[in-house]
Amino acid sequence: MSALKPLPRWADIILLPLINLTLAFIVAGLVVFAIGQNPLAALDAIITGAFGSGYNIGYTLYYSTNFIFTGLAVAVAAHAGLFNIGGNGQAYIAGLGVILVALAMQSLPWWLTFPVAILAGAAVGGFWGFVPGYLQAKRGSHVVITTIMFNFIASAIMIYVVVNLLKPPGILAPESASIAVEGRMPKLGTFIPWFKNTDVNFTLILALICLVGAYFLIWHTRFGFAMRALGQNPTATRYAGMSNSRITMIVMTMSGALAGMVAVNQVFGVQYRLVLDYVADAGFVGIAVALMGRNHPLGILLAALLFGALYQGGNELQYVIPGLSKEMVVVIQALVILFTGAMEGLFRPALQRLFSGGPAAARSGG
Repeated sequence: MSALKPLPRWADIILLPLINLTLAFIVAGLVVFAIGQNPLAALDAIITGAFGSGYNIGYTLYYSTNFIFTGLAVAVAAHAGLFNIGGNGQAYIAGLGVILVALAMQSLPWWLTFPVAILAGAAVGGFWGFVPGYLQAKRGSHVVITTIMFNFIASAIMIYVVVNLLKPPGILAPESASIAVEGRMPKLGTFIPWFKNTDVNFTLILALICLVGAYFLIWHTRFGFAMRALGQNPTATRYAGMSNSRITMIVMTMSGALAGMVAVNQVFGVQYRLVLDYVADAGFVGIAVALMGRNHPLGILLAALLFGALYQGGNELQYVIPGLSKEMVVVIQALVILFTGAMEGLFRPALQRLFSGGPAAARSGG
């Protein structure tokens, strides 16, 4: 019996996740049915809540923007054989760079501040990714452990800075000063009435640019080849004369910079000030997005839209069906992660046999 052929790229990125996603929703439907609710009504409420109007779509795209950034942050590192689990901390502490730039330039038009805020968020988030990369490359500290710990360090730093350094006198809430009205980036609803009163903003365009840029970086540049080679065989890259430590540090810096774009979306595009816990665990959702999207930009886009729809649809679900709380969406998300992540290979052998010409072909070596 010959070995089964690998799945075609499109089947690996789209078909297999779609099958796993369908199974996840079937199991979720059984859970909803078991607690005495109509699973079809719940599914309709989620879909309507996510896509039923321009308002709902706007918020779905707003959530998806954050997940695109954090999904790309995980995927870029994964191609180099690194598991960046610190996207939450990198996105969080990047808010310091964004708010300092935004407040310093708040008297200027937003379109002048926007690119500088992007650079500031990328610099701070990139630095927070570079340090774990340096520690692994030069000191042998595993990047999973260091990025986890850096999440906690970032949280502690942010609490101290916001409460003790950035909070204006006389303000009780733990938050920085607000950006002046004339320096705020407008929402897309200002130009597209369909998105009126939603938080989706020009950072969505930045997210799409990052998706395209990541694709060309990974598959159409010399450095992209080097990082993929490192992820596949670090011994071979070392013998080929590549610097594994250099690639590791650069990749982790880029990964942190991508996660830092969440701060641009949240701080400069939505909150207009720095508040505590504004990331709302988008960094951890990005891990699921990257897993489900097979670390491919197209897959990440589709997975981010799915999780954005689940977040927005879940917000509406609890109002449409009182018997189901928002926590039910957490269960659905967990099932999606289970079947598209931990159990993603469940149907892979069957699909490989199908694309290899069926069981008979596999037995005969065809």
